[in-house]
Amino acid sequence: MKRLVLIVLLFSLLFTVSEAQQLWKMKRFEAVIGLGPSFFFGDIGGFSKTENILGLRDWTFLQTRYDINLNLRYKIREDVDLRLSLTYARLHAIDKRGSNIGRGFESSISIFEPALIGEYYFIKNKAEKSYLFLKGRAKGMSTFFKSLDFYAFTGIGGLSYSVKGNDKLVAHGMNTGGFTAVIPVGVGTTLVYSPNFNYGIEIGGRYSFSDNLDGYTSQYSSSNDVYYFLNFTITYRLKTGPNGLPSFR
Repeated sequence: MKRLVLIVLLFSLLFTVSEAQQLWKMKRFEAVIGLGPSFFFGDIGGFSKTENILGLRDWTFLQTRYDINLNLRYKIREDVDLRLSLTYARLHAIDKRGSNIGRGFESSISIFEPALIGEYYFIKNKAEKSYLFLKGRAKGMSTFFKSLDFYAFTGIGGLSYSVKGNDKLVAHGMNTGGFTAVIPVGVGTTLVYSPNFNYGIEIGGRYSFSDNLDGYTSQYSSSNDVYYFLNFTITYRLKTGPNGLPSFR
């Protein structure tokens, strides 16, 4: 009798592990929406490097706006994803605080950013290998910590931007917009809440190939413009159909 119970438990364990390992294959596609603040670092606003160690003084509410982010993610393997990202955002730059208050420049920037991003999960959650999680019965703080993923990402994107400036900036001679390339780099964490839904936080910088996103380039500038997104995300997992494409049923 004991042998029979042991055999049943062993087969149950093997089935559970096998089912958990196949979860990412059964749901390779994920739809993700993100929303949060945007932070811009250009030639308008901010302090000079001699007054601003590590750039910490440039993080200010005056330069903060928002972004909306839509993604379609595909799991190449359990710890590697590829995602198509589409972002609309507003950026802002103003000389009201920093090393050039007397100059009085201000610009508002609208951007649209398509990007192709690769993600690597350097810490994978343990919850997906739990039978209770798959059945929606896992609870408690220990389960919470076992349900966290941590990942790093980078990729390549394009940036279409449009600039509106105040009278002083326009009179100086303002660039009204254009298109450039950007490199996104960042990290994120995801709470694997259920087999269908995840919630997360992601922070990522965009390093642009332009020094003109705010419509102005200073003669003292030594680097291109940079902006950041802090996104709170919701993920919905889509079933993989027999043809390998996402199923919406």
